Amino acid sequence: MTTATAARALAFAALHTPASPLALANAWDVAGARLVEAAGAPAVATTSAGVAWSLGSPDGDALARDRALELIARVAAAVSVPVTADIEGGFATDPAGVGETVTGVLAAGAVGINIEDGNRAPADHADRIAAARAAAEAAGVPLYINARVDTYLFGLGDPDTRLDATLARAAAYLRAGASGIFVPGVTDPATVAELAKGIDAPLNVLVGPGAPTVAELGALGAARVSLGSAVAQAAYAVVRRATEELLTTGTYDALSDSLPYGELNGLLDR
Repeated sequence: MTTATAARALAFAALHTPASPLALANAWDVAGARLVEAAGAPAVATTSAGVAWSLGSPDGDALARDRALELIARVAAAVSVPVTADIEGGFATDPAGVGETVTGVLAAGAVGINIEDGNRAPADHADRIAAARAAAEAAGVPLYINARVDTYLFGLGDPDTRLDATLARAAAYLRAGASGIFVPGVTDPATVAELAKGIDAPLNVLVGPGAPTVAELGALGAARVSLGSAVAQAAYAVVRRATEELLTTGTYDALSDSLPYGELNGLLDR
């Protein structure tokens, strides 16, 4: 890899700070990525769900690796800011396969990844993270590995010990080579503060309507805030509303907030 790629990876890592959390509106195609960049975002993140849905696949390790990598390459080539890619569980059945995925991600031009543990045993996921780090080191890129801990998102384990279990997973993933920890499924201030205090790395939280503001989460210690699949879900909701309105009342009000054709077309005319 080039020194420019390594420099981009370091610049992306430096964006993670509670003083001004990295706020990511996740994209799933080139037009969306360019909209995010044009709005002033310092980085672009993909959403695995949005990417999978746009390619006709369900989210959750069902999308073929090559199709995901093709999308990542298109997005990375379309913007000038760093790109971090959500690679679900690694698009592989074992750690060696995760390493191959990461090699492909770097070749596609991304400098960060999200990789989730889900229901996988923490020790197995740590092996996957270690393989991802080894592949990145072999390529000479300080890849930002955002290790997702799904204890809260999936309600894993005893609620009374969930915080401790989350912190234990986070520590194991950091030892394996993770750069930061992503804990979706929790936004209540007390828990976010405890997570930030107990994790010796940047904390990423998933947000949406009703969650504390980016600044409030930064004050609690969060260094990264993501919208995840919510933007894609909102976009597809417009598709359904517009269609239902068209077929029932024959009106078109659901499209009243559309972006101008010329603006969107202009974003891609370069």
